[in-house]
Order: sequence, then structure tokens, then C-alpha cells
Amino acid sequence: MSFGTEHEYSINDAQFMPLPISDRILTEIGGSLKNEIPLGEVIVSKELQKHVLEVVPSKPAMEIHALESDLMTGLRRLLQFTSPRYLLMGLGMHPLLRLDMTGAWDHDEGEIYREYDRLFDIRQHGWLNIQALQINIPYHNEDDLIRLHNRIRSLLPFMVALTASSPVVEGIRTDRMDNRLFYYRKNQERIPEICHDILPEKLRSLGEYLQIQERIYSKLRASKADILCQEWLNSRGVIVRFSRECLEIKALDEQDCIRSDMAILSLLLPLLRCRDLEIEEDPEELMNLLETAIDRGTANLKQELGWLLRKAEAEANADELRYLPVIRKRIERGSLAESIDRQLQKGSPLGEILSGIACSLVTNRPFGLYQESRLRPQEH
Repeated sequence: MSFGTEHEYSINDAQFMPLPISDRILTEIGGSLKNEIPLGEVIVSKELQKHVLEVVPSKPAMEIHALESDLMTGLRRLLQFTSPRYLLMGLGMHPLLRLDMTGAWDHDEGEIYREYDRLFDIRQHGWLNIQALQINIPYHNEDDLIRLHNRIRSLLPFMVALTASSPVVEGIRTDRMDNRLFYYRKNQERIPEICHDILPEKLRSLGEYLQIQERIYSKLRASKADILCQEWLNSRGVIVRFSRECLEIKALDEQDCIRSDMAILSLLLPLLRCRDLEIEEDPEELMNLLETAIDRGTANLKQELGWLLRKAEAEANADELRYLPVIRKRIERGSLAESIDRQLQKGSPLGEILSGIACSLVTNRPFGLYQESRLRPQEH
């Protein structure tokens, strides 16, 4: 099976204040302003938020270690353009960003964002302050699509628990581990069917998915927003991308480093292959699990996560097994959000924590799981 990932990183000054300069950096890399720029084995592109850059592999991968290698090669080339002037950082939300610190992309394709703004008002955290790890899983036919969609749907609460990385909003520690999803699920409340509160419906046929899509498009056309009637509009936790013949997982917070992202993939892939995996499908119970994951991360789901890890280990190939120890440590010690929250409760300054997370991206060592260096990224 081939697969791919998408990664979103904030651009920051030395004090980790967000800088809405993605257009400037893309111009420096490419020589002229374009939405996306090839950079070796990756493509660097704009996002809606001008303080965020997206990094995606230029081609799908068949092995996780090959994908990691391509992404790290491309990321290091990107860092050559940004360091030491700017620091790049993962996480599901920028923990210091106030909404007046950034804005929406205002160049090519700006008409799409203006239409989003007209309908939903994008001056909110659920639009301008979200960074996701997205995973693309190919399907081969309708039966495969339905099977994969429903399996991913049932795994979403547990994947959200493991990837929660947004416990701080506007510099303030919250009691919620995944604030990105908390805000994201509200960002299109005028047409709530678009997000469906993150959790997609269980599918029995492709026709059901197309009916859901058409109901959304119908409401958009009634609001004279025909330009948004595109497959990417669906904001559920997993959607179908017909143009790429894949399922796109959208519910996951971006992590601290590529190794952490690959670990999530190493858990997901064997669970998708596992034939004897019986997991919850009831929508009410799944929603309760999702709420628990958003609020508490892994804290109240360790037994279930441990069981899923054992299932994955039994099914995993050698490539996947090399990354699963990161998942084991995350289950034991908590998600990235829980690691951040724990350090804040111990009195660690937020700036020091963010410095460690930015270092994690450079060194590709998961934050909070190993001895962390206190050097700033540009000092490596």
C-alpha cells in the first residue's frame, strides 16, 4: 500500500511570535511568488494562514522509513532558507497566537478564502490557528473505500488522543488537550453538515457518501457559494478525495517532528490491515470517546490504546515495528499536549518548552520522550 502525509508548520521569530510571511518565504525559495514550490523530495506550499507553511512529499511512499527520509531531506532544505532568521514549529495550534497576529492568504486562490470569510467569518482560531497532520490512504475500489472509511472512523478517537498537541491558547494553559479540534468543529456552524462534529457517518455504500456531499453542496448553492462545492470542503475527520483516489484523515494535530508523525502512521497502517479488529461503531459511544480524547488526550484511554498497540504490533511489518516504540512511550507518558501541560504545571516557562519543540523538529527526536536539549534550533 502506498501512502502520503501532509505537515503544517508555523513561522516564528526568535521569541516564537508568529510571522505572517509565508508569501515572502515562498518567493525567496522559488524566485517568484507561487502557491507551491518543489524542494527536492517535497513540495512546500501556502496554507490559508499566512504564518503557516505546508510540507508534503512529492510522491507517495511504500515504506514509512522512505517517507521519513524524503520528508527530512526536504525539511532540512527548507530550514536552510528559514534559519536562523525564522524558527519553524509544529503543534496543532500556535500557542501564543492572537488573531490580530496573522491573516489569510491574499494572493492566488484568495477568492476561495474570501467566500469562506463571507459565509463563516474566518477571523477565529478554528480558521487562522490550526495546524494538522493529514494522512492519505489509497483505496482500490468501492468495497475497499467503504471498509477503510469505516475502520478509520472507528479509530479516530484513539488517533486524536495520541496526537493531541494543542493545550495552550493565546499563551494561556487550558484544561483541554486538543483545542484545535475544539475550535475547528465550530468554524462552519452556519452549515454544520460540513463538519458533522468531526465524526463521519458509517457508510454502507459510495452512494451514501455522494448523497451527503450533495446535501452540503445544495446548502452552499442556496447561499450562492458555488465556488466551494469541491470534494475538499467536507471537514469531517476522514473524507474521500476522489481526485487522488484516497481517504484523507483530517482530525489529527500536527506533531513536534517527522518521527512522531511517522509513528502515528506506523500504528494506523497495521490496524487498517488487521482482520480481527472489533472496535466500537456506535455513533454515540464514538462521540463520547472523541470528547474524552479532545479533553484529556490519552489519560482516560490508556487501556484501549494499549490493546490497539498490541494488535498493531502483531500485524506490523519490520518497517512499521521500528516506529511503534514511540507510540508505546506516548501511551505511557501521554500525548504531546500532556507532556507540554505537565511541564507547565511544574513551572517550566512556555518559551523554554517551545524552544524544545522547535529543536525537536530540527533533530527529529520526539519531545518529552527522551532527554531534551535546551539549545535553540539555530544553535545546532
